[in-house]
This record gives sequence, structure tokens and C-alpha cells, in this order.
Amino acid sequence: METALKQARPALVGSEGDDEAGYRSAPHNLEAEQALIGAILVNNDAADKVTGFLEPAHFFEAVHARIYEAASSLIRAGKLASPVTLKTYFERDETLVEIGGPAYLARLAAAATTIINAEEYARTIYELATRRRLIDVGTEIVNDSFDTPVELQARDLIERAEQALYELAEQGKYGQGFQPFGTALTEAIDMAAHAYQRDGGLSGISCGLKDLDERLGGLQPSDLLILAGRPAMGKTSLATNIAYAVAKAYEPEHRADGTTKVLNGGVVAFFSLEMSAEQLATRIISEQAEIPSEKIRRGKISEDEFHRIVEVSQALQSLPLYIDATGGLTIAQVAARARRLKRQRGLGLVVIDYLQLLAGSSRRAAEGRVQEVSEITTGLKALAKELNVPILALSQLSRQVEARDDKRPQLADLRESGSIEQDADVVMFIYREEYYLGRKEPRPNTPEHLEWQDQMDQVTGVTEVIIGKQRHGPTGTVALQFTANLTKFGNLVRDDHLPDFHD
Repeated sequence: METALKQARPALVGSEGDDEAGYRSAPHNLEAEQALIGAILVNNDAADKVTGFLEPAHFFEAVHARIYEAASSLIRAGKLASPVTLKTYFERDETLVEIGGPAYLARLAAAATTIINAEEYARTIYELATRRRLIDVGTEIVNDSFDTPVELQARDLIERAEQALYELAEQGKYGQGFQPFGTALTEAIDMAAHAYQRDGGLSGISCGLKDLDERLGGLQPSDLLILAGRPAMGKTSLATNIAYAVAKAYEPEHRADGTTKVLNGGVVAFFSLEMSAEQLATRIISEQAEIPSEKIRRGKISEDEFHRIVEVSQALQSLPLYIDATGGLTIAQVAARARRLKRQRGLGLVVIDYLQLLAGSSRRAAEGRVQEVSEITTGLKALAKELNVPILALSQLSRQVEARDDKRPQLADLRESGSIEQDADVVMFIYREEYYLGRKEPRPNTPEHLEWQDQMDQVTGVTEVIIGKQRHGPTGTVALQFTANLTKFGNLVRDDHLPDFHD
């Protein structure tokens, strides 16, 4: 079709003259743009099919973008968008005057065929706009690489490029928009059916600890879970245990269409901002080989123990647990790296050790630590929803816990508690009475010491996980068994649950 626009503007980008000059024009399709606008002007119902994902910026020709924007504004206001009603908006538009003035609007409407293909025209325009944006990203990468500011390093440029590409990939999904309640209902029923069929009746990913799973229903996709506690309570140990259990249970099902469905467990991304990757690996080896981590670090192991370590290490080689021990990461860097891992390997769980070591943007940091933490927690919750995976973030507690007689943590003890408590779906506290009671040991060979020893016997090896907040479940306390020298958590077996012994 010989379009009116090309007839009126022979020097428009994409004409034959560009090819003769050896210039590659950006991808575009003026005919699709004209056909879409014409369809909208003939029947405004066509706009309903496309305005959910198509924006004026997606048009290659600027005058088409302005016409589309004006027509969309009229339709949203409940008014008629037609060549006649749009005429007053474009009578003095210099670009439109150059190609025929308001009469061009009438020609667009006259050349329109049907609104049936309006969505296909819009998707063509969107696809070409995405390709043009991809070219822009590539150009920005080249220019930034040639003229890199002094304060930026190559890895900063890589992360910036990855973020731009991922944002572009996410935009390519056209957005979900509204969905019928029936669709959401079907998804909820599918989730319930999946939980019914799965061992243990969990709707989320099992964390490997039965009592905690029963209280949480598993680790739910898109949830932000906060695990908080004072130093030496075992936060990192519990997070490492959960990460290992999820990775060990990973069971993918490769389908004929090339996609992968995860039947159980998941790929784990562990951001360790405090400990090195070797220290985390040592903890897991210690737990699985049942050899104290201190003996492993110092090399004080027997030949038999060394063989056990080798066997465990070989079994752990293929574990889908990925550790990023880079210190001082920003929330933007965490998001970029998590997106990259999901794109390359898949992703089922993100663990961050710990929240207060993350950095926000420089602008928020200048406004104060509370604003910076608020940006971090909001970003983590948004990332959990975006990637549709649970994010387990560890957090420190304020020192006011130590000033109380009852040192069991509360929501008010969270540092910068406003944002953390507000954004989190689940807030858990880890508490070991053994730690505090052990610091109050009376003098030996006294009645007080005997009473203290009885109390110690009851709490030794017992850790409480206090669920202070849960959006979709009950709060309460879960008791776990903790073997400190092995940094190993397990299900607690109470004396009154032990089986009867017979002579």
C-alpha cells in the first residue's frame, strides 16, 4: 500500500534513499501505525484492545504518537475520537500540516479496513518499538564502554546493562492488567490441589523442618520472610539449613515443549554479605558429615572423618545452591543478580544474610538510614513478587532486647521496624534461652546452681522460632532442636512424645 504519509514525506526514515546512502534505518512499520490509528478513529472500541499495553512512545512516527495519545485521552474521558473531533487539536500541528493537515486524519479513517486486526497491528508496533529500544540499549553499552566515568567500573556497566535488558524483557510481556476473578479462583484451587497431592500438604516449598512447615504452610512464592535475632542466636545457621534443604529437594520435570516444571524444592540464591562462601560451605559440610565445623577449620580430624568429608563433598557437588559472597551489595545489584540466575538456571528461593548490610540508592542513603532500609525492604518485596519466589532476609535486632528481663524478641525490637514489619509477609524471631541462661550460672555446689542446672537441662539444644507476623496464617512459637557445634537444626522430639520402652 502506497501510504499517504510516504507520499507526502519522501525523506522519512526508512525510505529507499536511506538504503542507497548505506544507512540502516531503525525497525518500523508506518503502514501498521496508520492502520491501527485508522481503526481506532472508525471504531473507538478498537482502543480497548490495545491501550492496556501500547503507549504513544511505541510509535515510530511522532505525529502518529500524538494522534494516538489525543484519541486515547478523548476515549478515556468518554468522548468520541474521530477525524472531526481531533481536528481542533491538530489544526496548528506543523508536522501534520506538512503531510496534509487535518485531512490526513480523514484519509487514515477512510483507509481503515476493520478493527478485528487492531490488536495484531498494535503488537507489531510494540514489537518494533522493543527492537528499537534494544538497539538503544546496545548503543548505550557501546558509548558507556568507550567513555566510562572515573567512578564506574566495568562490572557497574555490566550490571547496568543487565538491568536495562531485564526491564526490557519484562516489558515484553505486555503486562497482565486485569484478570477475571474466575482465573484467580482457578489458580487458587490449583494451589490447594497441589498442596493436597504433595507430601505434608504444603502449598509452598518445604524448608526441611516439619513443625515450621506446618505453621507456615511452606515458603510461599512472592512472600518476603524476615528472620530476626540477636547475635549468636543462630540466624545464619537456620538460613543455611533451610537453603540446603530446599536445594537438596530440587526435583525438576523437563517437558516436551522445552520448559521445566519444578515438582519439589528449588534452585537457591544465597547472598552472604557477612560470611565468605567457604565458611557457608564449611557449615553445610559440618552438618551433613556430623563433624564440628571448628575441627574442620583447624584440620583436627581423623582419617575416617576426612573420608566422610570427601564423601559428603562429592554428594554436594551438584547441589543447585549458588552463593554470592560480595560485600556491600545494593538492592539494585541483588535484584539484577537474582534475575540473571532465574533466567539462566531457574530460581526457587532467595536468602539474604543480612538485611542491614544491604545498601540502598545514594539518594535514600542521604535521607537517613530509616529511609534507606525502607527502600530496601520495599525493593525486596517487589522483587519477590516480580520473580514469584520467596525471599528470606535475615535481620538484626536492636539492643533494647538485652535490657529486658524476658529477652524473647518482639516486633518492636526490629531495627527500623516500621518498614520491615510493614513490607514483610512473615516475621520470625529466633531465640535460645540456653544462651542467656548460660551467662547466669551461679556458684557451683549451691542450691541455686542445682536449680540452674535443672533449667539448663530443659533448654539445652532447644531453639524457639517465634512467628510474630504472618499474613496468611497463625502466629505462635515453634521449638526446634539445635546442635550448636554442628550448626544443625532438626525437629524437636519432646520427652512426652518419645515411644514407650519395654524390658
